[in-house]
Amino acid sequence: MDNKDITAESIQILVADESHERYVDTILHTIEEAAKVRGTGIAKRTHEYLANKMFEAKAVIALAPPAEPGGDMRFAGFSYIETWGNKQYVTTSGLIVHPDFRGLGIAKRIKDMTFSLARTRWPHAKIFSLTSGKAVMKMNTQLGYQPVTFDDLTDDEAFWKGCEGCVNINVLRERNRKFCICTAMLFDPEEHLPAKIPQNVLDRINRLEGRITNSQELRD
Repeated sequence: MDNKDITAESIQILVADESHERYVDTILHTIEEAAKVRGTGIAKRTHEYLANKMFEAKAVIALAPPAEPGGDMRFAGFSYIETWGNKQYVTTSGLIVHPDFRGLGIAKRIKDMTFSLARTRWPHAKIFSLTSGKAVMKMNTQLGYQPVTFDDLTDDEAFWKGCEGCVNINVLRERNRKFCICTAMLFDPEEHLPAKIPQNVLDRINRLEGRITNSQELRD
């Protein structure tokens, strides 16, 4: 299928699995080339890192129809999620759309899928993003993210270690990890409730639910 015949409806947005590892090197190359074009930094990831995200159902991939009948589906876009701070924080990262398939709304669909995946797997986690891209900032805002300071993000050293592959790492270090080229954005699930339930009430509910569960087990 020629690229000019590709429609938004023909692009599949999937939670990636081990069968998609064959696209990893193409994904890494596409991310690297996009960073060069923008002239901005991006944390480098290895083949093994992205493959593990696919195995763990922590990645979303977009696939376009084959160029020729009977051929392989073509890589169109990608993003992945990761947990930090004992799963209290989640990031959606590495959002990329292949140049051949831009302008079809793929980025928004991938972002929506990664966000839904994160909210489903870790409903009480805060979801944050570090980005220098205007389009990503707009999508984050539509999903309920708010701009925050770096102090509002996870203090998990494993997360910040991932920034060491970015060309702007010296900026981050010189600012004592207070800010950098990227903008920090955060979605806090508790802030999106119409009313905040006090902790003592939540504790009471947990106790009640425990009693109900125990009583049910005794009856069974």
